Amino acid sequence: MLDSGPGSQTVRVLLELRDLVLSGELPPGERISEQWIVDRIGASRTPVRSALIRLEQEGFLAPIPSGGFAVRSFTERDIFDAIEVRGAMEGLGARFAAQRGLPPRELDALIAAADEIDPLLAEPELTRDHFARYAEHNARFHDAMRDLSGSPTIIRQIDRANAYPFASHSGLVMAQFALPEARTVLTVAQDHHRCIIEAIASGEGARAEALAREHARLAARNLRYALRDRNGRDLIPGATLISQRHT
Repeated sequence: MLDSGPGSQTVRVLLELRDLVLSGELPPGERISEQWIVDRIGASRTPVRSALIRLEQEGFLAPIPSGGFAVRSFTERDIFDAIEVRGAMEGLGARFAAQRGLPPRELDALIAAADEIDPLLAEPELTRDHFARYAEHNARFHDAMRDLSGSPTIIRQIDRANAYPFASHSGLVMAQFALPEARTVLTVAQDHHRCIIEAIASGEGARAEALAREHARLAARNLRYALRDRNGRDLIPGATLISQRHT
């Protein structure tokens, strides 16, 4: 039997409302009324209010003086800052993992994710399916690296930084599909993965941190490529929320 309690209702409303925002159906500046959501999604006001508060906490909505919420827009600088914050947190997590002196078996998830990527990059032509599989294995790698930090605080902060799909560790992978630099970027990213594994395994905390931060900056470079390219921009999740103003 499906759980139909208040908690599951809130999650359902949250997921549907977030999808409406990211798809552009609710564009930046759009005022969101509780009644509209109640009618559109078919939920009671209590889970709707909870979902709106959660989306405000995630940064997708902003309160308005007259009451209620409006969909936020993001400048490119906002996104670059979010990627930099994610890189700082992932770097600190990688440092902690290296300093913990992990036994080899704890690195198995990192190594397995990287091993799955190698055959993809060996393909003579990269297709959309290859990029989708890369995104899956890349997400596994980053989740494993986050967990190896052993720090609930860092894990929470990384998850928070990943809340914006256009700033997350895999949010821009599909956007690269249309770009001429795609194979080069993925090859460099995979080299970063291997070097991070090596640094953690060797207990080199400072190196692991620097590599993880540089790896995140590669995502910022990918964003610049994608924003320059119409086809690439269309593949960025939530691209309708990103303005091209730099202030």
